[in-house]
Amino acid sequence: MSIELIAADDLILQSEGFLVSDMDGEKVMLSIENGKYYNLGQIGGRIWELVASHATIAGMVEQLVMEYEIEPDVCEQQVYTFLHQLAAEGLVQVRKQ
Repeated sequence: MSIELIAADDLILQSEGFLVSDMDGEKVMLSIENGKYYNLGQIGGRIWELVASHATIAGMVEQLVMEYEIEPDVCEQQVYTFLHQLAAEGLVQVRKQ
């Protein structure tokens, strides 16, 4: 499956059809459609919350750099990697700006 490149100003939206819960500080999800379970972890859960607020990737990185001790370049790379994984699983959709 080919995933298109995500640009910093693209809008990332949560896909529907998932039950999401907090479990010991981590976000866990269950796909209603296929029964697949996902553990997003603590920081992945925070990214999921930022996606819910309709933040761009640039906005997510800016927010995460303020909240965590991480360099902006490293944060950006990790956010892109994580969002590509979410997109590959169909958990998020990318909207070009």
